[in-house]
Amino acid sequence: MSRAVATLDERLSALGEAADLGRNRLPDGPVDTAEAAVRAAGERRSLSAEHTVVGFFGATGSGKSSLFNALTGRDLARVAATRPTTSEPLAAVWGVRHGQGLGGGPDADGTGEGGGAAALLDWLGVTRRHLLDEAPVLDGGRSGFLGIGHKDGADATGLILLDLPDIDSVELNNREITSKLAGHVDVLVWVVDPEKYADAVIHRDFLATMGSHAAVTLVLLNQVDRLTVADRDTVLASLRHMLTGHGLADVRVLPVSARTGEGLDEVGRQLASIVAARGAAVERLGADVAARADDLSAASGTGDPAGVTDGLEHRLGKDLAVAGGVPAVVRAVEGSYRLRSAKQTSWPVLRWMHSFRADPLRRLHLMPERASARRDRDEIERDPAVHRTSLPTRTGTQRAVVEGAVRTVVTEASAGAPEPWAASIRRAGRAELDAVPDAVDQAISATDLGAAQGSWWWPVLNVLQWLALLTAVVGAGWLGLLALAVYLQFALPPAPSVEGFPIPTLLLVGGLALGLLLALLAVPLTRWTAAARGRRARRRLEESTTAVGRRLVVDPVTAEIERYHRFQSAIGTAAGTSARGRGRARR
Repeated sequence: MSRAVATLDERLSALGEAADLGRNRLPDGPVDTAEAAVRAAGERRSLSAEHTVVGFFGATGSGKSSLFNALTGRDLARVAATRPTTSEPLAAVWGVRHGQGLGGGPDADGTGEGGGAAALLDWLGVTRRHLLDEAPVLDGGRSGFLGIGHKDGADATGLILLDLPDIDSVELNNREITSKLAGHVDVLVWVVDPEKYADAVIHRDFLATMGSHAAVTLVLLNQVDRLTVADRDTVLASLRHMLTGHGLADVRVLPVSARTGEGLDEVGRQLASIVAARGAAVERLGADVAARADDLSAASGTGDPAGVTDGLEHRLGKDLAVAGGVPAVVRAVEGSYRLRSAKQTSWPVLRWMHSFRADPLRRLHLMPERASARRDRDEIERDPAVHRTSLPTRTGTQRAVVEGAVRTVVTEASAGAPEPWAASIRRAGRAELDAVPDAVDQAISATDLGAAQGSWWWPVLNVLQWLALLTAVVGAGWLGLLALAVYLQFALPPAPSVEGFPIPTLLLVGGLALGLLLALLAVPLTRWTAAARGRRARRRLEESTTAVGRRLVVDPVTAEIERYHRFQSAIGTAAGTSARGRGRARR
């Protein structure tokens, strides 16, 4: 399904969006120019839509003022051989009703043609104005002013013709006025002469930058009466070739002579048709938008950023985990479990020995504190913004790991992007680099390691150990009683036996053997479970550090890539083409 062509309002909005998105990413020149074009277009569209401004541009000696006078039928413009000739813009306005002026006051309120023209000329900065209210429609069907008569019914009402200072004026202010108005008039008429039609100023500074303005550009080769037919064809061919090189292959080139009147009828018809269509202003604004969009596109370049893949994000999380001391935390989780398991499952007589060992997690301030005054012994809530771990201070190597991990992400994510945007993607990813170590420490402190949880088999072995100890104590006590009776010469019946083994002896030996066996059984169980707890803690910690990397590195990078995609889409809309490729998504 083809995409509907964007309206001028949509294109202007897209150009403004592209300039805003490119700010601080692209050079200021193209961005400022695009914003200025959007402002100027808004101002032009708020002014009269019934008037078409046609500007005559040319170098000294091209005869544009003579052409201006010939077309108006009056000697309005000053013609001289000295420089500068035209020192300030001069306007001729047609279609203004009698009694309406072009100056300020009640006639310039914009309600009538005169007022609309006045506001438009005020905006252009043109103060010298002439009203021509009896033309252009001439009676009798004769070919009259602008080559228009009753026979074709054309009407140039609303035409504003400007004679502008020379583009190569020796006065800097004159050149600035001409450059400004070249960006504001609706139709650009470039007047050249046979001797200076290839002048570098007009081609380099003006025509070469207006490849998108062919629809509102007219080139007049003046003074052709001075050329032979062969020379005329040669000059016209050369001029058209140069215009083609500027992207203006479709521009209309007309040979004219202000002195003899040759070609003026055709110029009049061309201008009249443009004015009658009432679309030159929109055409010009559309061409400006396309040109500024091309400038932004050239400043930006094209490409497809690789983005951040899931694998790259997970690798960043693992690197941050290593730099943040997660391996030490995992070892502490395993050591803490082994210590607490020994206190629950080792031989009760020797458990006091484990009380001298410090819990590794407590040393790191990662063991959840418990409220001793509460019966349910719930864990006290920890505020990660307040609590910190007691992991060793980050070394230069660990900081280098963080910087290297972030650098890898931003480099791979920006791969394929044009350089201005690749640089902005890298800046976005590194903007919070200094905050990463502290954020990782907070994430580790806030992670639920499950450190306070025991194992289901601890109570079982604990009960069995106490039963084994009780059995051994009973056996030892029985044997002790028998020994004491013998020592005191009391006659006691012999202890019962099983298969020739006295039961007291069996109780003592069996209790001790069972306790040792249970202690040996607890060793592999403890090691296997501690390793599992370590793996679970590592997974949770890496999820936490990955979240930190996503928040401080990946999300800014992704947001900058999305900004680039929106910029490209806006450029496509502003240029009047379909949206550019959006590139690969991160997920």
